[in-house]
Amino acid sequence: PENEETQKRSESERSFQNSSNGRVDVDHVITRKMQLIAEAEQLKPAFMKEVDSHFTEFVNSLVAKSALLDSSSSASLFPASCSEKELHKAKTSRAPPEHGKFFTPRRSLLDELFEVSHIRTIYHMFIALLIVFILSTLLVDFIDEGRLVLGFDLLIFVFGKFPVVFCTWLCMFCATVIVPYNLFVWWAQGYCSSSHRVIHSLFYVMLLTLFQTAGLGVGPTYIAVSYALPPASRFIVILEQVRLVMKAHSFVRENVPRVLSCVKDKSSTVPIPRISQYLYFLFAPTLIYRDNYPRNPVIRWGYVATKFAQVLGSLFYAYYIFVRLCIPQFRNSSQETFNLRGLVLCIFNSILPGVLILFLVFFAFLHCWLNAFAEMLRFADRMFYKDWWNSTSYANYYRTWNVVVHDWLYYYAYRDFLWFFGKKFKAAAMLSVFTVSAAVHEYVLSICFGFFYPVLFCLFMCFGMLFNFILNDRRKGPIWNVIMWTSLFLGQGVIICLYSQEWYARQYCPVENPTFLDYLKPRSWSCHMKM
Repeated sequence: PENEETQKRSESERSFQNSSNGRVDVDHVITRKMQLIAEAEQLKPAFMKEVDSHFTEFVNSLVAKSALLDSSSSASLFPASCSEKELHKAKTSRAPPEHGKFFTPRRSLLDELFEVSHIRTIYHMFIALLIVFILSTLLVDFIDEGRLVLGFDLLIFVFGKFPVVFCTWLCMFCATVIVPYNLFVWWAQGYCSSSHRVIHSLFYVMLLTLFQTAGLGVGPTYIAVSYALPPASRFIVILEQVRLVMKAHSFVRENVPRVLSCVKDKSSTVPIPRISQYLYFLFAPTLIYRDNYPRNPVIRWGYVATKFAQVLGSLFYAYYIFVRLCIPQFRNSSQETFNLRGLVLCIFNSILPGVLILFLVFFAFLHCWLNAFAEMLRFADRMFYKDWWNSTSYANYYRTWNVVVHDWLYYYAYRDFLWFFGKKFKAAAMLSVFTVSAAVHEYVLSICFGFFYPVLFCLFMCFGMLFNFILNDRRKGPIWNVIMWTSLFLGQGVIICLYSQEWYARQYCPVENPTFLDYLKPRSWSCHMKM
């Protein structure tokens, strides 16, 4: 018995020692794991810096190789038999800016970012905010009416007279398919054999300009005004008008130099694109014409349905923003007397809906709408925007907010201006691009709202140009990103506030038998004075 008791005691001591050693081992493993995590966090910045430096070296080597290729090609173009004077003249001569944008298969940035759970959570937060807007509207309507009111009168109003919109769009599209393409074909076929090529070209330029200004310019605008289309319906017509004008110009601009080059080389064939290539371009989500674009192998119809559903959700989101944040505020403020305090409060109260509308326009159109059409057309280059939210300068913001329109302005306005007048006029070229962009934006808003109130034009030409030079690409610190966002918030508040006040002023203070001057004259100030 004593031996058994001694054996049991030794076994219990051994098991206790093993359990304590196991606990010590577990604690040691946990401590070691925490130390490794801390060391990894310390090494992470150095690792990222090392990767960045290697990536920079890789890009620099690619640029150096590209420069070597350019130099070798220029050496083949200018052989040693050329004199130095001729070589210098050839190098300094300006060439037309063909071969501009390069299309390559790539995904949209948000599609890549939404694969990260942290970014996807921000998207979920916006959905939660939409749910809050819906619940708020339903509860308020239930308290006021004693029942659930599920009407969408505002959406029905702003998208009214849709048959007129569809017929107008169909006429614009068919005319753009037929007229510019045939004018180019007739010009190209007759240019080679014409003995008066300048007169021949001027004749077709006049016909194309007449079509662009009268057919695509005056016609849709007249229909939008004469039929008194509501705002959203006017937006569809006018934005399609601008898009088709830009598409037709790009088609002609990209193909005319090819014909001139073939005639100069005395080629027997004239490069005329097929009508199917032109038709694909009219639907493709780009404003730069190419005969062929990179294509995806298949169409993901589930992806298309998701993007259109997100566009529809964004429309309802905008509806609830106007119903809950805009209409109650401006309906009352438009009937009050004007004072500076009220204007300042109105601007700051308009920042939240203005920023939300900005995000919705970006997400619904630049991401969802363009990606949906790109997927249906198997269009592989999805870089419709870049990381504009990280911009530390307005110059970078203008380049990255809407890459589709920026490319058109850069290649056909900015670069063509420099080609005609020389590279020393870069400031004038930039000013001309700003002026064209501001004028087109103001034209769209004026026709769609039914009044001329150049708030956006003044912001573009005054503050936009000023910030473009002050907040330039040399500003790299995070404080400049804060300054850019602050100015962007204030600008959205000013736009929403002033345009909404003018809209309601024209509703509450109408003019009998209005003239064209009444269309140009602001109504909000005089209406406030009457109140």
